[in-house]
Amino acid sequence: MLGIEGTAHTVGVGIVDSAFNICADARATFNPVSGGIHPRDASLHISENLPKMIETAFYQSGIDPSEINAISFSQGPGLSPCLRSTATGARALSLALDKPLIGINHALAHIELGVTICNIEDPLTLYVSGGNTQLTAYANHRYHIFGETQDIAIGNMIDTVARAIGYDYALAGPIIEKEAKLGKKFLFLPYSVKGTSVAYSGLTTAAIRAKIEFNEDPKDIAYSIQEVAFAMLAEITEKAFIVSGRKKILLTGGVAANKRLKEMLTIVAEENGGMLEIVPIKLAGDNGVMIAMAGLKFWKAGKYVINISESFVKPKWRIDDIFIPW
Repeated sequence: MLGIEGTAHTVGVGIVDSAFNICADARATFNPVSGGIHPRDASLHISENLPKMIETAFYQSGIDPSEINAISFSQGPGLSPCLRSTATGARALSLALDKPLIGINHALAHIELGVTICNIEDPLTLYVSGGNTQLTAYANHRYHIFGETQDIAIGNMIDTVARAIGYDYALAGPIIEKEAKLGKKFLFLPYSVKGTSVAYSGLTTAAIRAKIEFNEDPKDIAYSIQEVAFAMLAEITEKAFIVSGRKKILLTGGVAANKRLKEMLTIVAEENGGMLEIVPIKLAGDNGVMIAMAGLKFWKAGKYVINISESFVKPKWRIDDIFIPW
């Protein structure tokens, strides 16, 4: 199974065999010179790099294109221009190889990769990335959302604050984590939890004001936003963990690489008689492998093979709208 990821800044192509072993993982990430990700520029990045990533994936795997069973692609959610560029490439490859097409939900792919790679069943999943912050659990052939962000995703918050206080956008996550260790002063920032959901816009604004209006040390701002933002996630995860009755927590998405978040969630899991499982860092961010793995699961279940005419993109496609056939 070949999978194509292209929902935002990363274009990736992955290939897995019938036993879910990874045969190829080719990626190219768009890093803007300044500011955040402009959808048009990111979509051009995908269009320009997708052919090379496909070629690289086949080279890495040593597999002949004719051996691929189907083409799976990230149909949504994501930035519309990026999704359209990805879908166009997937359709072209599907037609060129005369292979079926499978549309994959990006969030579901992150979760299914974690479940498969970590070899766990029925976890409560905390999915944290630049575009998503969700708590989900599987029941009755659907992923149900226990909680989520009410405004912006945690990764978006970290990127925005990092850029505003003078750090490199392309390395925002690692830089904030590194600088936070050097922070000495805790700043009282908005802590917004509503049941099992969070809101980060107030925290974002306050953190930026701390630098612009009060000239606070960026290291202290980095330290403070990590402590506050991750404590919010720990609180809602613990609530959902207890209510759901799950025994394991799965942490996935690009922000899963942060060690401080891992520390907090490990405490949550262990104090409630459970365990924390974390997707390997190299697979935590966006990649084609996760799309291929989800595609293979649907392929084996005989579901969600679509015609070209049905391959329109779904920028706001929610994971709880999908019937899971396994």
